[in-house]
Amino acid sequence: MQKPSPVVLRSFRAKARHRKTAFRRFLTRLEKNPVRGLQTLVTQAEKEVWAETDCLTCANCCKTMTPTYTPRDLKRIAGHFAMTVDAFKKKWLKKERGGDRDWVNRSTPCQFLDLRSNKCSIYAIRPADCAGFPHLGKRFAEYAHIHKQNVECCPATFSMVEKLMQRLAD
Repeated sequence: MQKPSPVVLRSFRAKARHRKTAFRRFLTRLEKNPVRGLQTLVTQAEKEVWAETDCLTCANCCKTMTPTYTPRDLKRIAGHFAMTVDAFKKKWLKKERGGDRDWVNRSTPCQFLDLRSNKCSIYAIRPADCAGFPHLGKRFAEYAHIHKQNVECCPATFSMVEKLMQRLAD
Protein backbone atom coordinates (compact mmCIF):
# COMPACT_ATOMS: atom_id res chain seq x y z
CA MET A 1 0.00 0.00 0.00
CA GLN A 2 1.27 3.44 -0.92
CA LYS A 3 2.15 5.82 1.93
CA PRO A 4 -0.20 8.84 2.12
CA SER A 5 1.00 12.10 0.71
CA PRO A 6 1.60 14.75 3.39
CA VAL A 7 0.68 17.37 0.78
CA VAL A 8 -2.83 15.92 0.33
CA LEU A 9 -3.44 15.86 4.08
CA ARG A 10 -2.03 19.38 4.45
CA SER A 11 -4.30 20.70 1.70
CA PHE A 12 -7.29 18.98 3.33
CA ARG A 13 -6.46 20.62 6.68
CA ALA A 14 -6.23 24.05 5.02
CA LYS A 15 -9.54 23.51 3.22
CA ALA A 16 -11.18 22.31 6.46
CA ARG A 17 -9.93 25.35 8.40
CA HIS A 18 -11.24 27.63 5.66
CA ARG A 19 -14.74 26.05 5.63
CA LYS A 20 -14.95 25.32 9.38
CA THR A 21 -17.26 28.19 10.32
CA ALA A 22 -19.69 27.60 7.46
CA PHE A 23 -19.79 23.87 8.19
CA ARG A 24 -20.39 24.46 11.92
CA ARG A 25 -23.25 26.88 11.19
CA PHE A 26 -24.80 24.39 8.76
CA LEU A 27 -24.54 21.54 11.27
CA THR A 28 -25.98 23.68 14.07
CA ARG A 29 -29.00 24.50 11.87
CA LEU A 30 -29.48 20.80 11.06
CA GLU A 31 -29.14 19.90 14.73
CA LYS A 32 -31.77 22.44 15.80
CA ASN A 33 -34.11 21.94 12.86
CA PRO A 34 -33.55 18.69 10.92
CA VAL A 35 -34.98 18.90 7.43
CA ARG A 36 -37.54 16.42 6.18
CA GLY A 37 -35.92 13.51 4.35
CA LEU A 38 -32.48 14.23 5.85
CA GLN A 39 -31.72 10.59 6.62
CA THR A 40 -32.45 9.61 3.00
CA LEU A 41 -30.02 12.29 1.79
CA VAL A 42 -27.47 11.08 4.34
CA THR A 43 -27.78 7.48 3.15
CA GLN A 44 -27.25 8.51 -0.49
CA ALA A 45 -24.34 10.83 0.29
CA GLU A 46 -22.68 8.29 2.57
CA LYS A 47 -22.49 5.74 -0.28
CA GLU A 48 -20.73 8.35 -2.43
CA VAL A 49 -18.39 9.37 0.39
CA TRP A 50 -17.18 5.81 1.01
CA ALA A 51 -16.77 5.19 -2.73
CA GLU A 52 -14.39 8.20 -2.81
CA THR A 53 -12.61 7.68 0.52
CA ASP A 54 -9.78 5.34 1.48
CA CYS A 55 -9.08 5.71 5.19
CA LEU A 56 -5.70 3.98 4.82
CA THR A 57 -4.42 6.93 2.77
CA CYS A 58 -5.18 9.24 5.68
CA ALA A 59 -5.53 7.79 9.21
CA ASN A 60 -5.67 11.37 10.45
CA CYS A 61 -8.18 10.33 13.10
CA CYS A 62 -5.60 7.95 14.61
CA LYS A 63 -2.84 10.52 14.24
CA THR A 64 -4.63 13.47 15.82
CA MET A 65 -7.50 12.17 17.98
CA THR A 66 -8.01 9.61 20.71
CA PRO A 67 -10.92 7.27 21.22
CA THR A 68 -12.66 6.96 24.54
CA TYR A 69 -12.34 3.47 26.00
CA THR A 70 -15.45 1.87 27.48
CA PRO A 71 -15.09 -0.62 30.35
CA ARG A 72 -15.85 -3.35 27.82
CA ASP A 73 -13.09 -2.07 25.48
CA LEU A 74 -10.61 -1.97 28.35
CA LYS A 75 -11.33 -5.55 29.36
CA ARG A 76 -11.21 -6.90 25.79
CA ILE A 77 -8.02 -5.10 24.74
CA ALA A 78 -6.18 -5.70 28.03
CA GLY A 79 -7.07 -9.40 27.72
CA HIS A 80 -5.64 -9.44 24.21
CA PHE A 81 -2.30 -8.29 25.64
CA ALA A 82 -2.60 -10.68 28.62
CA MET A 83 -2.62 -7.69 30.95
CA THR A 84 -4.89 -6.57 33.72
CA VAL A 85 -7.12 -3.60 32.95
CA ASP A 86 -5.17 -1.55 35.50
CA ALA A 87 -1.83 -2.45 33.88
CA PHE A 88 -3.23 -1.56 30.43
CA LYS A 89 -4.46 1.82 31.69
CA LYS A 90 -1.17 2.54 33.41
CA LYS A 91 0.85 1.71 30.29
CA TRP A 92 -1.16 3.54 27.60
CA LEU A 93 -4.05 5.62 28.91
CA LYS A 94 -4.92 8.66 30.99
CA LYS A 95 -8.10 10.10 32.44
CA GLU A 96 -9.56 12.86 30.29
CA ARG A 97 -9.67 16.31 31.85
CA GLY A 98 -13.07 17.69 32.82
CA GLY A 99 -16.34 16.34 31.52
CA ASP A 100 -16.96 12.65 32.04
CA ARG A 101 -13.27 11.96 32.69
CA ASP A 102 -13.19 9.09 30.19
CA TRP A 103 -10.13 6.90 29.62
CA VAL A 104 -8.25 8.10 26.51
CA ASN A 105 -4.86 7.53 24.89
CA ARG A 106 -1.97 9.13 26.70
CA SER A 107 -0.61 10.55 23.45
CA THR A 108 -1.17 10.84 19.73
CA PRO A 109 -0.70 9.29 17.29
CA CYS A 110 -2.44 6.23 18.68
CA GLN A 111 -0.03 3.67 20.05
CA PHE A 112 -1.78 0.98 18.00
CA LEU A 113 -1.35 2.75 14.64
CA ASP A 114 1.37 1.45 12.32
CA LEU A 115 2.55 4.71 10.76
CA ARG A 116 4.11 2.95 7.76
CA SER A 117 0.85 1.36 6.61
CA ASN A 118 -1.75 3.47 8.45
CA LYS A 119 -3.23 0.21 9.75
CA CYS A 120 -4.45 -0.48 13.27
CA SER A 121 -2.52 -3.24 14.98
CA ILE A 122 -5.60 -4.17 17.06
CA TYR A 123 -8.21 -3.60 14.34
CA ALA A 124 -10.25 -6.74 15.17
CA ILE A 125 -10.58 -5.69 18.82
CA ARG A 126 -10.33 -1.89 18.48
CA PRO A 127 -12.36 0.37 20.77
CA ALA A 128 -16.04 0.79 19.91
CA ASP A 129 -15.39 4.51 19.38
CA CYS A 130 -12.92 3.64 16.59
CA ALA A 131 -15.20 1.02 15.05
CA GLY A 132 -18.01 3.56 14.70
CA PHE A 133 -15.88 6.47 13.51
CA PRO A 134 -16.75 8.84 11.84
CA HIS A 135 -20.38 8.05 12.71
CA LEU A 136 -21.76 9.23 9.36
CA GLY A 137 -24.71 6.91 8.81
CA LYS A 138 -26.22 7.27 12.26
CA ARG A 139 -29.06 9.68 12.99
CA PHE A 140 -27.16 12.54 11.41
CA ALA A 141 -28.82 15.48 13.15
CA GLU A 142 -28.32 13.83 16.56
CA TYR A 143 -24.60 13.42 15.80
CA ALA A 144 -24.15 16.97 14.47
CA HIS A 145 -22.12 17.92 17.55
CA ILE A 146 -19.72 15.06 16.76
CA HIS A 147 -19.50 16.03 13.09
CA LYS A 148 -18.61 19.60 14.12
CA GLN A 149 -15.53 18.16 15.83
CA ASN A 150 -14.69 15.61 13.13
CA VAL A 151 -15.05 17.85 10.07
CA GLU A 152 -11.58 19.30 10.65
CA CYS A 153 -9.75 15.99 10.96
CA CYS A 154 -11.73 13.56 8.82
CA PRO A 155 -11.93 13.94 5.03
CA ALA A 156 -14.95 11.59 4.96
CA THR A 157 -16.87 13.81 7.39
CA PHE A 158 -15.81 16.90 5.46
CA SER A 159 -17.03 15.35 2.21
CA MET A 160 -20.32 14.26 3.78
CA VAL A 161 -21.08 17.73 5.14
CA GLU A 162 -20.07 19.31 1.83
CA LYS A 163 -22.39 16.97 -0.11
CA LEU A 164 -25.30 17.62 2.24
CA MET A 165 -24.79 21.39 2.00
CA GLN A 166 -24.87 21.15 -1.80
CA ARG A 167 -27.97 18.93 -1.85
CA LEU A 168 -29.89 21.07 0.63
CA ALA A 169 -28.97 24.27 -1.21
CA ASP A 170 -30.62 22.98 -4.41
